[in-house]
Amino acid sequence: MPDPAVPPTPPVPLTALLAREDLGLRQLAGPPAEGVVVHWVHTSEMADPYPYLLGGELLLSAGVHIPEAAGPGTSYFDDYVSRIVAAGGAALGFGVAPVHDTVPEALVAACASHGLPLLEVPPRTTFSGVARAVWQLMARARLAELRRVTEAQQSLATAASRPDPVPSVLRQLAQRLGGWAVLYGPEGTEIAGAGREPGDEARAALTRLAQVVRPADGPGERPAPSSATDSLGGLHLAAYSLGAGHGFVLGVAAPQRTAGDHTIASVAAVLLSLLTGEQQSGTGAARSSALVRMLLGVPPEEVAALLGDGPWVVVRARPDGDGAPDPVAASALGAALGSALVDPAGEVVRVLVPADRAPADPLPGWTLGISSAVEPEDWPAADTQAARALARARATRAPLLRHGARPAFADLVPPGEAAAHARALLAPVTAHPALTETLRTWLSLHGSWDRTAVALSVHRNTVRQRIARCAALLATDLDDPDVRMELWFALRHI
Repeated sequence: MPDPAVPPTPPVPLTALLAREDLGLRQLAGPPAEGVVVHWVHTSEMADPYPYLLGGELLLSAGVHIPEAAGPGTSYFDDYVSRIVAAGGAALGFGVAPVHDTVPEALVAACASHGLPLLEVPPRTTFSGVARAVWQLMARARLAELRRVTEAQQSLATAASRPDPVPSVLRQLAQRLGGWAVLYGPEGTEIAGAGREPGDEARAALTRLAQVVRPADGPGERPAPSSATDSLGGLHLAAYSLGAGHGFVLGVAAPQRTAGDHTIASVAAVLLSLLTGEQQSGTGAARSSALVRMLLGVPPEEVAALLGDGPWVVVRARPDGDGAPDPVAASALGAALGSALVDPAGEVVRVLVPADRAPADPLPGWTLGISSAVEPEDWPAADTQAARALARARATRAPLLRHGARPAFADLVPPGEAAAHARALLAPVTAHPALTETLRTWLSLHGSWDRTAVALSVHRNTVRQRIARCAALLATDLDDPDVRMELWFALRHI
């Protein structure tokens, strides 16, 4: 019997259809309904329905195709039923109206001989009513499966947050699947397990299955699959390669295997990938150590080695459209940039990225501002650069802008003298940070009121009022290009 092309919906037990009093179905022949499932319903009056079946159907027929000469002494019914079985049909429903008053005895005998469940469909039950009942039962089963998966996901996430996360996740997974869950280490040894342990034979088979998904060590080896399944002695075995790349494998042995079971096990595999990745690489502990040391007053450059090799760039990102990014979106952005050092702060996400991983191309759905490459002691300055690059990118509707750190004529002036001149020139406005930032943004955007308003997220009239206030405090003409150039030079040094 060919395997049915199973649809993405749970099958309906044949017993559930027989239990529907509104249908009044009655089994006349074939094996017991327990264990028989229906994946869909098909109606056909063809003498040979084989070409039109995919497998797993409840085939409904009123017997229109039966010739008058067919009877116990002919092979018609035997041929008909054998073709349904060969196509993988799950059961046959025969309607006793309007063509036949009863189910032909030869059909009953043929179904009994070939092991095909035969149901009598009473005159009051339409074929469309049977099909509707199947879809209803499928919808209920699907809803129950989704609820079960959702509850399992929540319980697994809770288990991962406990002080003993790996054993807790395995215990919860084994409980949800009603079987055994085991974590294999890189050497193939069992690190932790939970649930009902299988026999030695099944245990050994699961260990061998784990080797199938473990990444190969040598160069040129074929990549291992992410998961593999097998069955032995009534148990369904599955192995999942954990994504941290360190050779850990999750093994599962359960008495049944459904789409929901696979989803639940996959969620556990993702959580264990994160947990084993942190444990193996130590990056989580290193980041925590770096944070604690900085909070206790250690300069950033002294703890930067715990985070990886530098230099670094700061990336400021803002999602396109309205609304602030949620933590999931922020984490996804960090993953896309190859860094776990992510700070979702309001409407903007900040990511600290090694300079060699700085994004070269825009990321769909995000507007990016990128600082120049700096050493750890200059992280605050780089954050300011990224903020200004992001503001300019939003104002000019560019998906990505970098801070320009190329040599200029202003670099010919000694930094100390340039800073002293800037403080003296801008003293009237530096006491008002909003005025200083507005003047900087307005000059960088060539005096555009609208673009400056977008970059600062204020009304254009507010920009006009602030620029007018700056002109009054500085007692200068901001329409003069020489004045603008001097002010821009000064703003670069404060």
